[in-house]
Amino acid sequence: VVGNVLLRDLALVMIVAGVVTLVFHRMGQPVVLGYILAGVLLGPHAIPPGLITEQESIRTLADLGIILLMFTLGLQFNLRILRRIGSTAFIAASIEIMMMVWLGYHIGRLAGWSKMDAIFLGGMLSITSTTIIIKTLTELRLLKEPFARLITGISLVEDMLGITLTAVLSGIAMTGVLEWQTVGYTASRALIFLSTALVLGLLLVPPLFRYVSRFKSAETLLVTALGLCFGVSLLAWQLGFSVALGAFVIGVIIGETREAGQLNTLMEPLRDMFIAVFFVSVGLMINPRLLADYWLPTVLVSAAVVIGKMASFTFGTFIAGNDLRTALRVGTSLIPIGELSLIIAALGLSLGVTSEFLYPIAVCVSAVTTLLTPYLIRNADPMIGWFERALPAWLTQTLELYGRWLARMRQRTTTSQGRAVARRWALQIALNMMLVTAAFGIAVALGPWAEQRWPDLPGWMGGARGLLWLLAAVVALPGLIAAWRKLQALAMLLAELSTDNMAGRAVISQLVLIGGTVGLGLWVLLWSGTLLPAGPALGVLLLMVLGLAIVFWRSFIQLHARAQVALRETLTASAEPAEEDDAARVQRLFRDARLATVIITQSSPAANKLIRELELRSRTGATVVAIERGETSVINPGPDEELHPEDRLLLLGTPEQLRAAQAVLSASVSSRKVP
Repeated sequence: VVGNVLLRDLALVMIVAGVVTLVFHRMGQPVVLGYILAGVLLGPHAIPPGLITEQESIRTLADLGIILLMFTLGLQFNLRILRRIGSTAFIAASIEIMMMVWLGYHIGRLAGWSKMDAIFLGGMLSITSTTIIIKTLTELRLLKEPFARLITGISLVEDMLGITLTAVLSGIAMTGVLEWQTVGYTASRALIFLSTALVLGLLLVPPLFRYVSRFKSAETLLVTALGLCFGVSLLAWQLGFSVALGAFVIGVIIGETREAGQLNTLMEPLRDMFIAVFFVSVGLMINPRLLADYWLPTVLVSAAVVIGKMASFTFGTFIAGNDLRTALRVGTSLIPIGELSLIIAALGLSLGVTSEFLYPIAVCVSAVTTLLTPYLIRNADPMIGWFERALPAWLTQTLELYGRWLARMRQRTTTSQGRAVARRWALQIALNMMLVTAAFGIAVALGPWAEQRWPDLPGWMGGARGLLWLLAAVVALPGLIAAWRKLQALAMLLAELSTDNMAGRAVISQLVLIGGTVGLGLWVLLWSGTLLPAGPALGVLLLMVLGLAIVFWRSFIQLHARAQVALRETLTASAEPAEEDDAARVQRLFRDARLATVIITQSSPAANKLIRELELRSRTGATVVAIERGETSVINPGPDEELHPEDRLLLLGTPEQLRAAQAVLSASVSSRKVP
């Protein structure tokens, strides 16, 4: 009976989806919207209601659509593309998540919601729906555009970060505090899963497909690929990751085989069918009455999503080294929230830490942003043209100069000394920010205790949590100022290395400094956001910290410098005598050392033997430090280096050791001492 009901529901889904999409094709509208409308018409809130009774089974089939979509997407990628866009994807996704979590939290607080509602709202708004975006780009025939590859990479990185964020939110919901152990554990598991899957996959999958291809059977090839696809997706789900991530990883691996093109062709009809079911299932969740009940928060939150995501993704993509037009195309495309956002909303509801109204708002915002996405992508060029015309000429020229500089930096090989200094300064910035993060992390952990200890503190400064944030900011200011000053120096160094034009150096230096400062600020706001109040109290705290930084700027710099000197003296106090002993030992070793050359002849016992077989060092104490062989030289040869006739050996040792080595090589060996 259940099977017949599922068959009936599936038939209804496909018939209604087919009719609606024909209408949408006729009207020239995105087919994705037709699928969603079909789901609304078949859902429990339609008239007549209850046409689809096996909704859970339909959602299971929809999950198959996600798996197949991400698998075929992986087939079209390759590891070289992923490696090239990896840094941009990570930078853009990280900036967007930090900004949207902070923005969502403060929207919730301004609306008068509880802190947990606000935290979960920020988490929901930060994750973009990969499935909706990829399907929309495919339908608009933009998937092979350069900016679309960036969008895909950013979406996948965001999915991985979203999994970590989900674990973090779960920990906050159960304990009330941010647990760094949870963050580190989840991130480590994701890294281990990805690296293990890629290494084992690249070792095992290509030989398997070479074997399967011998049968010349498209059926065998397709079934083998689907078995791997669903197997790795199941493994990813069992380990706590999304099935989409597992499907994409195995798709990328299979994409490195010669059969990837044929598989992509075989997969298209199957993928399109289940993708249709997926978008119909999205429509099944939409209740038109909820849009009427929660229209005001839906409109406000949707506007915040569109503006916030466009700004953060554009900024992150641009500072990562892409031109302004590409960054704007990325920003106007990565808008809709989807399945992972709804999972976060459902998590808060199931744990009993969020209000009941949050989940329907998440569904409504997902519906609105999904409906807007095709139109935003389709009209991206006119919007970008208007934006470029609206920008002041000096700002447009500055941004273009920055983009050209980044392009040259990727192609130009700077001096090793410059790179070493830049790496050292970047490491120092990271270390200082670790100390800053630790200060705010401790303050967040002490938040519940502070509210119980000082319940009557004034609201104009945010109460007990606001005071705790202010104290943490004062403690963190020396490290934060030191990180900013080092960032300033790093910006000047990068500008110096990249161009010889004085005006260009000034512009590049300022842009790098501004971008880095925004990044540092977002990082601080992300990790301390749960302590910050909303409204005027936030402005009061920020002004107080800014005033303290200006008044005590030199004092904070001197305090940080003294701490650095003390730490350096502590670390080097025990190392200095050892360094003197090492120097004296080296001098003693080389006081009596000599060099000698030995020419191996045809009759020498060393001819055509490995250095290991001669046991020269153990028998005589002398060492072969170099071999001259015709026009080539072998410096510091290993024990498995074979000696050939006419080789010139450079030996190192005392006079006695050299004479012993010459005796070992004595049969018709010509030798000469090197002065």
